[in-house]
Amino acid sequence: MPDPDVILVGVVPRQLGHVLEKAAEFASRFDAMLVCARVDPSRYVVERFTDGRFTSMPIDPDLADLRIEIFDESLRDRIASILEPTGVRWSVQPLVGDPSHELAALADRVDALMIVVGTRAPGFRGTLQEFFTGSVAAHLAHRQHRPLVVVPNPETRTNAPPPWETGK
Repeated sequence: MPDPDVILVGVVPRQLGHVLEKAAEFASRFDAMLVCARVDPSRYVVERFTDGRFTSMPIDPDLADLRIEIFDESLRDRIASILEPTGVRWSVQPLVGDPSHELAALADRVDALMIVVGTRAPGFRGTLQEFFTGSVAAHLAHRQHRPLVVVPNPETRTNAPPPWETGK
């Protein structure tokens, strides 16, 4: 039996619901499996094993904490509560490193039909984080070849002028 088509979704705990719901809708329409990937940017890969597992270390040299990465169980439970009622096939994948690079690399490994991500968190904290780290969606749009779906934050006002017109 051939491998199922895959849609990759980048999961961030604070924007989980609306992004997963939209990704599940796409997975259902494409009869695809949903791979939910969480990227920890504070760590880097040390060694990859043939079974897909890997070890990682923190970027901070004061925290010498080599470990085999596993997906956070509480996040997996939250994902399950959203996806199980949809009937979509799904799995989880922990990643470490630069989010855009790691999501693109995983998309290559699973030959994803598309990558689904959310927009940044609204407010000062999200703007500040994007200033220092850049937009994952923008990086993905320019550094990989798959279709990219960016799910807007549900708090976005459609009648508000865009940030470049207001100077915010």
